[in-house]
Amino acid sequence: MINYNPKAWFTFIFHIHKADTFRKLWPLMLSVGVFSGLVAFLELHFFKLSESNSVSNINMMHSILGFVISLLLVFRTNTSYDRWWEGRRLLGELTNVSRNLAIKIKSLKLDHEEHEFFTYGIPKYAFALKEHLREKQYFGKNSFLIEVDGGKHIPNQIAASLSARIYDLAAAGKLSGEQLIILSADLSRFTDICGGCERIKKTPIPFSYSAFIKKFLFLYVITLPFGWVFSLGFFVVLIVPFILYVLASLELIAEEIEDPFGHDANDLPVDDICNNIEKHIGEILG
Repeated sequence: MINYNPKAWFTFIFHIHKADTFRKLWPLMLSVGVFSGLVAFLELHFFKLSESNSVSNINMMHSILGFVISLLLVFRTNTSYDRWWEGRRLLGELTNVSRNLAIKIKSLKLDHEEHEFFTYGIPKYAFALKEHLREKQYFGKNSFLIEVDGGKHIPNQIAASLSARIYDLAAAGKLSGEQLIILSADLSRFTDICGGCERIKKTPIPFSYSAFIKKFLFLYVITLPFGWVFSLGFFVVLIVPFILYVLASLELIAEEIEDPFGHDANDLPVDDICNNIEKHIGEILG
């Protein structure tokens, strides 16, 4: 995730960072610019259709389609941002649940061995969930405290180990029934958070909807020179690629943030969140 100063207008306007959509779109913008120049050249020097009644009809079509595509892009962007924000909310809840669980365990006055287990196990769940959402495996350090099978769902295995340890403490008489219920509720939240993150990760925008927006956007932009060349002339070479940049950038941004757990520049700071969980659990139980 990019850390930035929202008040630095000069930096936003003139700096092209690695996440800027211009880097991805400039080949397509160049192609559209060449195509627009070819259309302008043929119209102004050969066809000269500017006096035809079809001009107003083409402009009317672009006005109607422009309104439709703006609605589609607004819905597309809002849907992707909702997924991004829900992911951030779930990771924030993971942080809070981890801290609360550590504080409750600290208040139980358990021995050093139990504190060492939970100091390792609670952050391990966060790191395992991070790698699980990135479709990687996580084993971590000091794996002798919690053994995992790499061929299975690792966050579930860690949650099961934490839960088993809690029930062992209750069976040994170190926890009362009320304390067991309270701690079990926090452990259940781990699985709920994992399920919410998996829902975001494994439920992309429907393919037909995403494909239609791309096709519609491309056809809309590629027909703009035919309607605007009569009034703009060769200026369509600059204006049409700029319109493509604006509209296509919204679609690219929506694509990037709809899966917020990866390594893209605008994805959530999952690594920092996991590191903070490890730091805070160590401070509480250390």
